[in-house]
Amino acid sequence: MNIVVLVKQVPDTATERKLSSDDNTLDRAASDGVINELDEYAIEEALLLKEKHGGEVTVLTMGPDQATDSIRKALSMGADKAVHLVDDELHGSDALQTAYALSKALGTVEFDLVVLGSESTDARTGVVGAALAEYLGLPQLTLAGKVDVDGSAIRIQRATDYGYDVVDAQLPAVVSVVEKINEPRYPSFKLIMQAKKKPVEKLSVADAGIDAAQVGLANAATETSDFAPAPPRAAGTVVKDEGDGGAKAAEFLAEKKFV
Repeated sequence: MNIVVLVKQVPDTATERKLSSDDNTLDRAASDGVINELDEYAIEEALLLKEKHGGEVTVLTMGPDQATDSIRKALSMGADKAVHLVDDELHGSDALQTAYALSKALGTVEFDLVVLGSESTDARTGVVGAALAEYLGLPQLTLAGKVDVDGSAIRIQRATDYGYDVVDAQLPAVVSVVEKINEPRYPSFKLIMQAKKKPVEKLSVADAGIDAAQVGLANAATETSDFAPAPPRAAGTVVKDEGDGGAKAAEFLAEKKFV
């Protein structure tokens, strides 16, 4: 079974994230780039399926040159090869454009299953998986907390507020996963060294057959019209309990309209 895992490099959530004042897009130089956390669960699930059913795992990334670091991390976890969609014309693409571009890049790869995280920690739109499936004309199985494959049949347990739904489909398909699905492995030293020799194919917009008029900031369906830094945190309110602490706390909460 050939599995493609979509991996996105995002700003480290432990650092301050900023937008560029030039075009209101993400300032990637302002913080360190890391693999989107949910994509690590997607990588792990793909590796588990490979170990059970055979085949190979390909990582597909759309991003600037520095996304190579995240590609190597994915390869060091055990993926077999990678495809890097990188082109200045992709800069500023929104979620729908990203799904379109990835669908075209997937046209250059043989796959039975596409796996990705259910959302990214930078944009948190959660729509790329569904939009990608629509572009590809494939079944979408979203928010998977468990994945089982039997021949050409695939079944997931979709996480819900009340438990889970069982969703069935036929391969090929697109699956997005949640963090409860597994525990991502740590790369061993041996795999880290092997990752340096694994093939990484670079694709441009032209290579992937992407219509340049359908991607990029100038053609995006959404935009960030303005932004401002978050205000500094104000000092907290200390309630001194002199027998009436409960009443004071209730008055404070009522004043802030929390109760």
